[in-house]
Amino acid sequence: MRVITNTVSANILQQIQQLSTQQAKLQTQVATGQKLFQPEDDPAAVGRILNLESERRQVAQYGRNAVRALELSQSSFAGLQGLKKVSDRATELGTLGGGMSGPAAYTAYASETNQLVEQALELANTRSRNDYIFGGTAVGTPPFVAARNAQGQITGVTYAGNSAGASIPLSETSGITPTTGGTTNAQLRDFINSLVALRDGLTAGNSPAISSAQQSLLTHENELVSALAEHGGIQTRIEAAQVAQRDRGDDLGKLVSGEADTDIPTTIVKLNQAQLAYQAALQSAANIMKISLLDYLH
Repeated sequence: MRVITNTVSANILQQIQQLSTQQAKLQTQVATGQKLFQPEDDPAAVGRILNLESERRQVAQYGRNAVRALELSQSSFAGLQGLKKVSDRATELGTLGGGMSGPAAYTAYASETNQLVEQALELANTRSRNDYIFGGTAVGTPPFVAARNAQGQITGVTYAGNSAGASIPLSETSGITPTTGGTTNAQLRDFINSLVALRDGLTAGNSPAISSAQQSLLTHENELVSALAEHGGIQTRIEAAQVAQRDRGDDLGKLVSGEADTDIPTTIVKLNQAQLAYQAALQSAANIMKISLLDYLH
């Protein structure tokens, strides 16, 4: 009888320990809202969560890429827009200079055009986070280099960048180059040199030279408009990618929550059941412990 009693007691104590552990686990789940704390809790679910978290980190990186791509595209757009304004004013000055003008007017127009040349050079060497944006992948040095005369006036501009463009990944399968390409950058060089030609024509009061420079400027203005339209499309594409990645990140977050989060109402029911079972086991153990040795001697 002693052996049987000891066995029963041991079984009840083991059951009490198991119920206590289960009760503590359920209490923790209710308190934290999480159902997984150790890999052994559900190895398959833990594996799925790790894969989902890895994908979510990748999506977050694509989101950061899109932010940088949008910054570069917006900086490029702003620079091109500034050059378009310079072109508009230069065309007006060319029209004024092509009419009946006296030496004083030519001098005034030439002086203003000279300032437009300087402004255009500054815009062409626009930077974003210290990277030159109109130089292809050569972002560390000014892409447009000016030659100057003894008076400090720009006499011509050369392009020192390259025709390459850095592609920024927006997803596993797509990327985008948010800055201008080599063709546009070469056109910017030619645009500035046309401004120089207009200034020189105005300085000399040379109507044929003024007319030729103005025709070139009209061509460059069309090129600037095309580049602006292209960058408007690039920004739209980047913004669409941002929305898609945000939605994807939200979906992945829900999947992770589905694997890791506990169902609070269900868990509370299980906790109540565990507590009742625990109390019943304690009561059974107390009753057995009341049995004394004399009960077996009778």
